[in-house]
Amino acid sequence: MTRLLVLLLTLFALPATAEQGLPRALAEILDRNGESIGQAEFIQAESGTLIRLNLEGLPPGPKAIHIHAVGTCDDHCDGFMASGGHLNPDGRKHGLLNPEGPDAGDLPNFFVHDSGMAWAEFYTTAASLDGRFGATILDSDGAAIVIHENPDDHFSQPIGGAGARIACGVIQAAGSWAFPED
Repeated sequence: MTRLLVLLLTLFALPATAEQGLPRALAEILDRNGESIGQAEFIQAESGTLIRLNLEGLPPGPKAIHIHAVGTCDDHCDGFMASGGHLNPDGRKHGLLNPEGPDAGDLPNFFVHDSGMAWAEFYTTAASLDGRFGATILDSDGAAIVIHENPDDHFSQPIGGAGARIACGVIQAAGSWAFPED
């Protein structure tokens, strides 16, 4: 039992050690009632950004998730529309399967269990926290991570048939790392 506990503690400690010093950001995810339902963590590596989701209280089934261009979720009663469209400084078409896309905010779908819980990881090379590659997430007006009620078909314009915005989180620099001023 003691060996198992030590092994588990070691396994859970390894990722934190490997990630030290990397640019990081967090987003508290709010539902349409303005209540916290979890968190998204962003960790920027050399050529891509890892996004981890840990959520509860969502309707079950597949959901679309995107990075939106404006860092606000204040209008939760109005469906988070103030977060604007996708992060898309290059004006590309929406969709991971679109030959004229994807835009920098496009991410794969994830699944919410019948219990309302979801845990997922995504990796994107189309966006970075500090602008080192791809679109800049933490620019002067910030960015938000937005969850939609349906899955994304990764082709239809403008949001892949993903439906209403049901949750949103403002992406903010975490720890001692901060994006330099514009």
